[in-house]
This record gives sequence, C-alpha cells and structure tokens, in this order.
Amino acid sequence: MDILERLFEKHFHAPATGVQPLQGQLGGSGRTLVRLTGGGASSIGVRHSVREENVAFLTFSRHFRRHELPVPEIYAEDLNEGAYLEEDLGDETLFQFLMENREGAAIAPQVVEAYRRVVAVLPRFQVEAGRDLNYKVCYPRAKFDRQSIGWDLNYFKYYFLRLAGVPFNEQALEDDFGRLTKFLLSANQDYFLYRDFQSRNIMLREGQPWFVDYQGGRKGALQYDVASLLYDGKADLPPELREDLLQSYLEQLARYVKVERAEFIRHYYAFVYVRIMQALGAYGYRGFYERKEHFLQSVPYALTNLRWLDENVQLPIALPALMEAFRAMVDAPKLQGLAASVKTLTVRVFSFSFHRQMPADGTGHGGGFVFDARSLPNPGREERFRTQTGRDAAVIEYLNQEESVHQFLANAVSLVDASVASYQKRGFGNLMVSFGCTGGQHRSVYLAERLAKHLRGVGGVEVVVRHVELEKMGALVKAGS
Repeated sequence: MDILERLFEKHFHAPATGVQPLQGQLGGSGRTLVRLTGGGASSIGVRHSVREENVAFLTFSRHFRRHELPVPEIYAEDLNEGAYLEEDLGDETLFQFLMENREGAAIAPQVVEAYRRVVAVLPRFQVEAGRDLNYKVCYPRAKFDRQSIGWDLNYFKYYFLRLAGVPFNEQALEDDFGRLTKFLLSANQDYFLYRDFQSRNIMLREGQPWFVDYQGGRKGALQYDVASLLYDGKADLPPELREDLLQSYLEQLARYVKVERAEFIRHYYAFVYVRIMQALGAYGYRGFYERKEHFLQSVPYALTNLRWLDENVQLPIALPALMEAFRAMVDAPKLQGLAASVKTLTVRVFSFSFHRQMPADGTGHGGGFVFDARSLPNPGREERFRTQTGRDAAVIEYLNQEESVHQFLANAVSLVDASVASYQKRGFGNLMVSFGCTGGQHRSVYLAERLAKHLRGVGGVEVVVRHVELEKMGALVKAGS
C-alpha cells in the first residue's frame, strides 16, 4: 500500500477506494499530487522529495489556520517519506474561473468580485499572519534578500535572454541589476512575501478564495505579491482593472498598516518588473531548455506587459541596459510569434447515446477514448429528471452524491491526463474523448462537462464540447416551433 493510502486510511478510518493523479496543475514544482477518495471522504495527497520545502508548507499551513486564513487543513504527514494529506479544495482555480467568464478584455462582474475578495485577504497573510510567523523554516531563503533577487535576475538573463538570442551588454546589464537590487531592498522588507501569489494558486470554493502553494514564502516587501497577481501573464488583466484592484488592495492594506500611496507606488513597478523577469526565466527554462513548449505560450503576454510598462511607467532609477533588452524582446518577431508557433492540443469531448451511432472523428486522427457510463446510477429513470440534462443543477447534485460516479470520472480523467501529457510532448494536435450512456442526456453529458472543465485548466489545451443527443433535441425543438 502506498504511503498516501496508509495516511488516508489512518486519518479517515476507511480505505482509499479511489486514487486519481492530478496532472497539469503544478507546472514546474516537482511535486506529485493525487486525489484520494473513500468512505465518503476526499483528500489531496502530496509527494515531494525536498524535506525543507515540505516543512515550510506544513508549518505555514498550520500557522495560517490559527489565524483563520482560508488555507487547506493538514490531515496527516510522514516527512520521512516526503508525504502528506491536505484538505481537498476542489478543482476550480481563479485562473479557470477567469478564462470561463471573459470575452477578450471584457471580464464578467463575478470574476472581478472574486479578485476583490482575493486582494482583500492578501494583507492578512502579509501583515497579520506575518507578524508571528516562524521564518526559520523558510526555504530556500528566510528573506527576499540580495541573493534571492540575484537568483531571479540571473535566471532571467541565462534562461531567457541567452536562450532566446536577445542581445545585451553583460557588464552594463550587471550594473543595472546592481542598481535595481539596491532599490528593491530600500523598500520595507518586514512582511510575509507569499512568493507565488497568482491565479493558478488560488482555488475557488462556493465563490470564496482559498490559497495554496505558499511553501516558497519568506520575509519581504508588500509590493511583490500584489504585483505577481495583477501582472500574472496569461491572466492578461486589462490595465484599468489592474489599477482598480491595486486601489482596492491599498484600501484593505490600510486597515493593518499606515500606507503612503506615493511611496508604495515608487517601489511597486520595480517589483512588477522583477516578477515579470522571474516568470520569463521560468518560461525560458521550461520552454527553451527543457523543451516543454507550452510554457512559451505565456511569453507574448509578458511582452505585452513590458510594452505597456515602457509606455506608461517611469522608474525612479535609470536602468538603460535592461530597458534596451526589454525593447529588443518586445520587437523580436520570434518571441511575438511564440504563441502561434506552439502547437495547441485540441481535445474534443462528446456525449452520446449508445442506442444511436457513436460520434465520428472528422480530424483524420482516427478517434480516441470511448467511456461507457451505463453502469452508473441513471437519473433518467426518475420522473423528476426526465426533461432535464446533465447540465442542470438538480441532475448534477444527484450524480455528485454517488461515489461510483466520482470513481468513474477519476479513472477517466487519469487516463485522459496521461494521454494529454504524452500528446503535447509528441506534438500531436487532436484528441477525442467520448462518454456514452443510454439516452445521451444525463450521465454522459455530466461526465463530458466535468472533464471539459478539468481540461480547461491545462496549459496548451483547447477544449471543444459537443453533446450529440442534446443537439438533436435542440434541432427538433427548432423544427417544431
């Protein structure tokens, strides 16, 4: 029995009857996550070989819980095995919620409200919980100091600038790095710095934000985390929304510390720049060096941010060599074309009825997964659900209460995730997944929608959903009207 299954059984007093790998959620973290279910309970199991990082996460989690912050409860741990169990916060990230509720620059009000709730909580991490935090467990550094900043700047220089072929004067750039570092360190550094405060590390449960992935936290300046959130590359928030959310954050921050807006802004955009450089270093390392090309899709968004900063922001210090490198990046056709050059994997998800013909693959790929959901409890047998579908709340609630449905979905997701990862690595463009049931109206529709929602959070994946029987029903209604 795996250590995570043993921890689950010991804590919940029931065996783990379902183990679902969670892929596409952690980027380059090196951790392995699974969802364990059994006996009506659910938990996220984590395996990670870096003991110091595990200690930091577990210590921070318990500290934040004492401060009544919305972070996962830690159920069990075995540091010798590099394993622990934490509360299952669901599957919806702030990033997914944003992507599902926007049309270009038009972002739905409920998403803006979710962001407001997020920036309202951030000062509690930074100030309230940061006051009595044990910074001795921070990994790899206890503070965002000169060495930490140097790591980020060199990461950007060697893994992005060099690998992308952007020309720069090494000594002049190092001189700018020295000036930038000195300026960053002149900001007050006595707060908790979350370090990776971005939309994929914020879960939404019943509309409320919950926070994960703070194991790299350390002492630092207030500006860094809000810059990370508002200049999160692929989130691509419009400038006016960034300004509005920054103002909301400063209003909340003023409840905990005295805030001089002008002084805060004086340092703020320097932290925006350093956060963008840190992200570009990660994109370059994963994309150019490790050949995980879907990471490169975020580069054009970062370049858009750099262009906006160049046109709208004047830093209080001169960084001529660095700004010259940024302008060379923004003007480089090779970098601007990265989003188009990275092949997107299109996953077509179907629901259908086994009493009719299975969906045909029109891409020439030859088909894909076909999952038979007829073994699952059938809402269609109950009169109250006859006119409803797997997209209606009452049917969703009915199926959500059935453990066999969760187990079926977990197994299907695990198989599809593995194929998605392999297809992306091999450069394939299409994958087809079909769910069938008796009528093609309830179970198959529910499962297709759940899988599609999961896949929309995976980088480099475009999801197309088709409900074959529902489309026919819609055509019949139109014909009879």
